[in-house]
Amino acid sequence: MEWLSNNPGTAAAALAGGATVAAYLNAKFHIRKDVSVVWSLKKGERLYSQALAKGQANPWFILLETVKRHPDMIALWTREQSYTYRDLQEQACQYANFFLASGVRKGDLVAFYLQNRAEFIIAWIALWSIGCAPAAINHHLTSDALVHCLRISGAKLTLVDEDQTCIAHMEECRDTLAGELGMDLITLDQDFKAHIRTFPTTLPPKELALGMKGEFPSILLYTSGTTGMPKGCAFTVARLYTTSTARRDAMGDKEGPDGDRWYSCMPLYHGTAAMSLIVCLITGVSIALGPKFSVRNFWKDIRDSEATIFVYVGETARYLLAPPPSPLDRSHKVRCMYGNGLRPDIWEQFRERFGVPEVGEFFNSTEGIFGLFNYNRGPFTAGSVGHHGLLMRGLLHNVFVPVAIDPETGDVLRDSKTGFAVRARYEEGGEILVNIPSKEAFQGYWRNDSATEKKFLRNVFKEGDLYYRSGDALRRQSDGRWYFLDRLGDTFRWKSENVATAEVSEVIGKFPGVQEANVYGVRLPNHEGRAGCAALQLSPEARQSFDYAALARFIRSKLPRYAVPVFLRLVDNPTHIHNHKQNKVPLRDEGVDPALIGTKIPDGQNNRFLWIAPGDEAYTPFGKEEWGKIADGSARL
Repeated sequence: MEWLSNNPGTAAAALAGGATVAAYLNAKFHIRKDVSVVWSLKKGERLYSQALAKGQANPWFILLETVKRHPDMIALWTREQSYTYRDLQEQACQYANFFLASGVRKGDLVAFYLQNRAEFIIAWIALWSIGCAPAAINHHLTSDALVHCLRISGAKLTLVDEDQTCIAHMEECRDTLAGELGMDLITLDQDFKAHIRTFPTTLPPKELALGMKGEFPSILLYTSGTTGMPKGCAFTVARLYTTSTARRDAMGDKEGPDGDRWYSCMPLYHGTAAMSLIVCLITGVSIALGPKFSVRNFWKDIRDSEATIFVYVGETARYLLAPPPSPLDRSHKVRCMYGNGLRPDIWEQFRERFGVPEVGEFFNSTEGIFGLFNYNRGPFTAGSVGHHGLLMRGLLHNVFVPVAIDPETGDVLRDSKTGFAVRARYEEGGEILVNIPSKEAFQGYWRNDSATEKKFLRNVFKEGDLYYRSGDALRRQSDGRWYFLDRLGDTFRWKSENVATAEVSEVIGKFPGVQEANVYGVRLPNHEGRAGCAALQLSPEARQSFDYAALARFIRSKLPRYAVPVFLRLVDNPTHIHNHKQNKVPLRDEGVDPALIGTKIPDGQNNRFLWIAPGDEAYTPFGKEEWGKIADGSARL
């Protein structure tokens, strides 16, 4: 202190220099960001522990405090009606009292076969109030898949949407559901809603909401089921605490009447939409709900609801870019978009056109063991699914580990001498394995021990260690930016090289006139591995004059020769599943055999095919004659 007082000029210069160095180190290594992430996660754990100690881990208690703070604030906007927090609490209590009168008991699950409606949200928090939770069933499911999801939920009561298609799907299964499962079906039609209004708005007994454990589901979600029956995944109460705190801190959510409003038209049976909105709602951030995604209505909903943040999934942004630019493109209050699946090839294009300055892109799965987040405001992390500074890279070096995979079998490659897995360089990437202390770190699939066991890998790098298989391949650059490569099963091997479909799709998507590219590998007679095929949806104005020769030159200039798709399939419609993510399975199953085309893809028989024939450099038509040459061995690729 004496030195400082005797040398004020030198001290000031030293402090200024130190501040400059500190700022430089923080900018280079992102230390402050990493510290804030760790602090936020610890805060979530602390809040959860405190609530658990009081027996009030149930999110219902968070909502009750929010209602006290903002009783007259608009909590939920829909085009039909807006609801204050007081409205939500009163209507939730009516549903809760109905559930109790219907025989629902603490700890039960009630199945929701519902479209995006306010009643989904209201009935959800009603179930929390009596110590229960919903099982969110994809309302597109029918027949065996629908019965399967309802069976594993263990629910004895299902709320069915009043949509006639939903009712018809459920009626087809009624005998099985009522007879085998003893399940009651209740349709949320106008008569039922009138019946609900006859129940009291008084709070249900507090003891029903008390004592909810961390492993209890805040909601039961399901995997997409593209390669088999959907699997149930509990989004646990404990996970809700850590997720909500981390996301709110990272996004800078502002609660209250003058705060943010989140909009989503993504399906509520999907975790991204469901958890985004419910976390906002219970913590005092207003939400807006659209019935379903529509390019025509999306921005109208955004403007009318005065949303400041919207939720996206998969190819949503690409759909919104498809129509011609409009003077209304920037007529909104949106400051940020939040979700997963924003492709690098359209990231900056979307930001520039629509004037959305911030992107909250996360990478996670329904199971939730491996997660990344990228709160992006500029070019540095644009296109990446997450970012770790120096501190996080050090902490997670032996936690998130990339390994080499055999693309044909899907097995982790192991050293022939040691028997241990082959660790890949982060910059090269591979399937991410997550080091876990015990099997309890993964809550497992709901009532499916065999599927749960398949996610574990033992003796990976040493005897007795335990890892969780993410099923996703990613790479991380030396500066900490994470990039998605492929999902397990999508990567294919061609010419003794591994081809990452996401990388190829990204390149093709940058070519003028290509609206979307879905890349996959197809099996061919007399050839090892799988040849690349790209299902292309062209923009309407490009279809008549599209230059396929120029496309071939462009792809070849950007990718190694083995990664250039041998085949093109020209499709009229997007090749997506219900969550707006690309679906490769039916395309891969059909391949390029003319006899199979149209057996898995509706109207697929009308698709045109092109190929790069042996010795050619450009794409030319492909049909039965060309397939015959591959089949008889006269054409070798």
